[in-house]
Amino acid sequence: MVDWFSVAVLGLVGTWILVLGTLILMFWQTRQTQHLNSANAVMSLRERFDGTRMRAVRRHLSDRLLRQAHEDIASMEVVNFFELIGTLTHRKILDHDLVWEAFGTWVAAYYWALRNPIDLIGQLRTNLNDPLVYREFEWLNRRLAELDQKALGREFAPADEAEESKRILKREAALESI
Repeated sequence: MVDWFSVAVLGLVGTWILVLGTLILMFWQTRQTQHLNSANAVMSLRERFDGTRMRAVRRHLSDRLLRQAHEDIASMEVVNFFELIGTLTHRKILDHDLVWEAFGTWVAAYYWALRNPIDLIGQLRTNLNDPLVYREFEWLNRRLAELDQKALGREFAPADEAEESKRILKREAALESI
């Protein structure tokens, strides 16, 4: 004789296992898609960063920062670019580690140069009466510094930020158009 109650219970348990397995698979696929989209976005942003127009803007800004010709800075496009990356990273649209790998050196160099010896970001905030100007760029700089420390561990000794920034900006000031 067939025990229909046991068959029903087995059918119910089997159905729940199937549902749970499907949900786990969907979650995994969603995470994989997010990682892939983040990687594609970072690669696209990196192509833009290395494009002809952005190279010219980077060359202009780094040259002015090195010469401390702050009044001659005609464009903050580089900073706006890093502000966008900061926003997308802060909202977890872009993977922190991928952004760190792709842009960490430049973020640190430009951020330091824009804050030292004259705090251009602070001046801009005061002039615009907006304390939130470039806050995501500031957040990004802090976050990438944390990733530096995490990657290097206990032996992490921050480099001389002034010298490191100057070295990067000198390379930037010598960029050629592609």
